[in-house]
Amino acid sequence: MSGTATLTWARVCRLDRLEPGRGVAALVDGVQVALFRTADGLFAIDNHDPVAGAYVLSRGIVGSRGAVPTVASPLHKQVYDLRTGRCLDLPGVAVARHDVRCRDGLVEVRLRQEA
Repeated sequence: MSGTATLTWARVCRLDRLEPGRGVAALVDGVQVALFRTADGLFAIDNHDPVAGAYVLSRGIVGSRGAVPTVASPLHKQVYDLRTGRCLDLPGVAVARHDVRCRDGLVEVRLRQEA
C-alpha cells in the first residue's frame, strides 16, 4: 500500500461471523487483511506472511505468549503480536497492523500504512 493510511472505516462482516480463536481473511480497499477475534478483543493485521511470502496469516494458530495475543504463521511458525504486528521470533520483521472496531454488531477496519 502506498500513500497515506485510509481515513475511512470499511465494513467487513457481522461480529458473530468471527469465530473466537480463529482468523478470517478479508479484502479491504484492495489489501488482504487477517481478522482475529480473541478473548483480548478484535485484531487486524496484513494477511501477508513476510517470511513465507504468502497470504496465509489468517489461517495461523491463534494463541498467546504470556499476556500477548499472538498468531503463528501456518507455514514457518513465526509468531506475531496481534497488537503490534511485530514478529516475536525474528527481530526487525513485522506485518502492518490495522485499526479494527465493532459498531452496532458490524466489524469495521481502517487500514494503516506502517508495519
